[in-house]
Amino acid sequence: MSALALVLLSVAAALFLTRLFIGPSVADRVMAFDGLLITVMCGILVAVARRDWSTSVDAVLLIALVGFIGTGVLARFVERRGG
Repeated sequence: MSALALVLLSVAAALFLTRLFIGPSVADRVMAFDGLLITVMCGILVAVARRDWSTSVDAVLLIALVGFIGTGVLARFVERRGG
């Protein structure tokens, strides 16, 4: 079951990367970046559940913090730029 979850998360990550590179606007790229970070966090959590690693939860918290701050900064940039 976890292998299926990892495959689906890989497909989602590929689609987010596609939107990140060819997004028509900066706002689309910001949303794709945020979705990609969430997908990476879910992949790490699936690996944690699969192998019972407790140290990787710290990495998920760090990615969540970076994603939150990065999305806020990019949203402010988009707001000031007007696009």
